[in-house]
Amino acid sequence: MAIPLDAPAAGEKKLTSVGGGLLVQDYDFYTLDQAELTIPTKRQPTAEEWEALQFGWKVVKHVKSNAIVVCSKDMTLGVGAGQMNRVGAAQIALQQAGEKARGAVLASDAFFPMADTVEAAAAAGITAIIQPGGSIRDQDSIEKADQYNLAMVFTGIRHFKH
Repeated sequence: MAIPLDAPAAGEKKLTSVGGGLLVQDYDFYTLDQAELTIPTKRQPTAEEWEALQFGWKVVKHVKSNAIVVCSKDMTLGVGAGQMNRVGAAQIALQQAGEKARGAVLASDAFFPMADTVEAAAAAGITAIIQPGGSIRDQDSIEKADQYNLAMVFTGIRHFKH
């Protein structure tokens, strides 16, 4: 019998050994075709930003949570992974991207519980953000994005890799 090398079948679980136990997660099979995309900001993403946002969303799915990816439409520029908070992950990704962050986009595996990540992204020159949305403080991030004329896309889907 041959074992397929592509993604596991839907319904299969991923098992991760942790100290004193086992973490059981569903595999993340989500694509943007399954997402309920909304754009809560005043500014819509440009065509080039949209290409970069789609690419970033694919990349951030494979990064350990809390995950932030800074990218262009065809290149990952910075990755912040496994931090205790989202802004810490963003700072790492933005620092790695350096000057290349100007005009790039940011993808997050989870929502922003504070507007500080949007503030850091804007200061680095990020022009658009893709994230799941769903924080009770989403409006704070939306208002901060509008203040800096950033486009923001909500997917309604949380990536979560441990």
